[in-house]
Amino acid sequence: MPTRSAPPPYPDSPLKPSAPSEPPPPGRFIGWLSLAQLISWGSVFYLFGLLLEPVEQELGLTRAQTSLGFSLALLAEGLMAWPVGRWIDRGHERAVMVGGSLLLALGLLLHSQIDGLAAFYAVWLLLGVGLAGALYPPAFAVIIRRYPQDFRRAIIVITFLGGLASTVFIPLSAGLIHALGWRHALWPLAALHLLICVPIHWRVLRGAPRPERATSRSADMKPQGTRRPTPLRQHLLSAPYLLVGLFIVLFMGVSAAIPPHLVSLLRGHGLPETWAILAPALIGVVQVAGRALLFFFEARWSLHTVNRIIPTLVPLALLTLLLAPLLAAPFAGHALSVQIGLVLLFVALYGLGNGMLTIVKGTAVAEYVDRSQAASLNGALGLPQALSRAAMPWLLGVMWTPTAAYRNGLWLMLGLCLLGLAALVWAQHHAGRQGSELHKPA
Repeated sequence: MPTRSAPPPYPDSPLKPSAPSEPPPPGRFIGWLSLAQLISWGSVFYLFGLLLEPVEQELGLTRAQTSLGFSLALLAEGLMAWPVGRWIDRGHERAVMVGGSLLLALGLLLHSQIDGLAAFYAVWLLLGVGLAGALYPPAFAVIIRRYPQDFRRAIIVITFLGGLASTVFIPLSAGLIHALGWRHALWPLAALHLLICVPIHWRVLRGAPRPERATSRSADMKPQGTRRPTPLRQHLLSAPYLLVGLFIVLFMGVSAAIPPHLVSLLRGHGLPETWAILAPALIGVVQVAGRALLFFFEARWSLHTVNRIIPTLVPLALLTLLLAPLLAAPFAGHALSVQIGLVLLFVALYGLGNGMLTIVKGTAVAEYVDRSQAASLNGALGLPQALSRAAMPWLLGVMWTPTAAYRNGLWLMLGLCLLGLAALVWAQHHAGRQGSELHKPA
């Protein structure tokens, strides 16, 4: 993989590499971590939407009750983000990610035995703790520690295979549920964690950098003669940080709310079962395509213009989905074909936007607030993100009604996206005014 350090957004950035030696190419390390990400995302995060209806029917639960289970998982994941980050910074990345995979396997096995609402909630809380040690945040932290000069490019690479999780696992899990029933379908998914993810994390995460080594690298990267870094507390109260934080929290909530409800949402639109399964699965392919575009062409684009464009794709996708039934209705006998076409347009917009948004959200604090203290600043957003990601899926389920289905909830999600986009643009304005004019690649 070619290496290139991401350019600092402002000339007076307090942390600018001073031509240190290049780290070794990520190679197989990134490839194996990517495979584990594919399984972790696909077999748990995207599984929930397929379990929603059969679990409700067997256990006699309402949509609001089941939606709360997924929210509890996201809340547990968010609350564990701070200790997980601290353990990784102290060199325990192997224990964190092996432990996360073991908890996911255990959670899936226990899920196959649930007999009521309390057990359902307990299992998803356990799965949430496992996700905290297995998904992108710990993997990104590992990459940043091992490849500090080229982490942005390596992070984009690891999201390529992870982005295919819905494409691979939605049809796979749906097939297992159809063939084995939802309880027995969880067994082979648990086996994937035990037989693939645990060995991967155990083997490739050997030899983690010591905390002292990571600290010395950071010190070496600080150029001489730069101004003294701004205190963390001052950043936490600054307009750019608060606005970037609002952008991240709102978009994290919306991106967490849509996947667990999407299959049911498309069924409510009257789409055939094949399309209700296929359309969400295609999102993964489009996400990867978006990240590939970002990987190969980011050097030719204005970084900050791109960061404004990418988030607009998600509200455009939601608007397309909201208007699909109305736009298809006048076409009489061809209404279903038109609606399928509009759903595919939603898939294209949402997949591209959500795929590249992962990178924008992951780097926005470093680009518009402060790079030297980005880990601490991102960590401070852990609780608000956890609350947002936990509340939004539940809120979308609560707003569902037999007559309006998800329409009112989608309008709310659209409004939150627009508010988040406005916050990002305002943050760029403040950051540019406080630092200097925005960086534009040659």
